Amino acid sequence: MILTVTLNPSVDISYKLEKFDIDASNRVKDVSKTAGGKGLNVSRVLQQLDQKVGATGFLGGSLGAFIREELKVNGIKDYFVDCDGATRNCIAVIHDGGHQTEILEGGPEIKSSEPQDFMEKFRSAVKESEIVTMSGSLPQGLDKDFYNKLLTIASENDTPVLLDTGGALLEKALHHDDKPFLIKPNETEIADLLGKELTTDYDVVEALKDSLFAGVEWVVVTLGAEGAIIKHGKNIYRASIPKVEAVNPVGSGDSVIAGFADGLSKKLEPHQLIKHGLSMGVLNAMEEKTGHIDPDKVEWCKEQLQIEKR
Repeated sequence: MILTVTLNPSVDISYKLEKFDIDASNRVKDVSKTAGGKGLNVSRVLQQLDQKVGATGFLGGSLGAFIREELKVNGIKDYFVDCDGATRNCIAVIHDGGHQTEILEGGPEIKSSEPQDFMEKFRSAVKESEIVTMSGSLPQGLDKDFYNKLLTIASENDTPVLLDTGGALLEKALHHDDKPFLIKPNETEIADLLGKELTTDYDVVEALKDSLFAGVEWVVVTLGAEGAIIKHGKNIYRASIPKVEAVNPVGSGDSVIAGFADGLSKKLEPHQLIKHGLSMGVLNAMEEKTGHIDPDKVEWCKEQLQIEKR
C-alpha cells in the first residue's frame, strides 16, 4: 500500500466563468466539488494507476463527511482522524480565457489530544505501507516540525517518504536527521531556500549541488511547461515534456508525486522513473478534473519525454 498524508484537506470547489466581474453578481452553471488537498490528488492518481492506496490527515464537520464518502467511492482506505474543527473549502474561479483566482480557507485548528491521535493512527498505517507521500501545508495548532516527527516514524519503519511542501516546512525537513527520500520544489522554492536568484538552467543545476540537499536521494525541480531538472544521488538530469493543450493544470504537481510513488513501487530504473513521474503531471493537465489522468496515454507520454544528463 502507498499511504498519502494530507493534514489540511479541503473540499475543492471549481467555478468556471467566461468573464469574472468584480463588484458584481457572477452566476455559475459549471460547478464541480471534489475531495481536495494535495495529498488527496496524489491518492486519486495512484488509484487510477491501480495502486492500493490509503489516505490520512484530519477531517471534521460536514465537509469532512463529504471527503470520507469520496474516499469510499474511490476505493481509498480511510486512515483519517476526526477533529473538532471543520474541514475547509478551497474555491477556484477559472475565468477570462484560462485565468484562475483562488480563495483558500485556513482550515481547522488541531488541538487537545488530536495530534497524538493522529500519530498513533500514522504509526499503525506506516507499518502497512511501502511508500509514504506527505503533501501541503499544516493546519493551525500543529508544531512547525510536525512533518519531521512523521519522517522519524517512517524512518524507524524503513519507509521512504516523498515530501511535497515548501517554505519553512521544507527547510526544517532538509535540516532534520531523518531526510525525505524525494522532494519536489519548484524553481522559486529552491531560490527561496538558498536565498539566490535562479534565472537559468545552469543556476538551478548549481543550486542542486548545495549541501542542503545532501542525503535526499531525489530532488525534482519542476519548471511548469518547461519540464524539470532532477537530481538523483550525484547525477543531475534535464527533462523536457511534450507540448500539450493544458485543459486544467491544477494538481499536476501532485500527479508528479503520484507518478514517482507508483514508479518506485514498480521498481523502475532512474530514467524510466523520471519519465513515469513527469508524465503524470502532463496527463493531469490534459484532463478537466483535478487529480485525474488517462492511464491509456501513459506510455505515449513517456515516449514523448526527453531526458539528458547534465
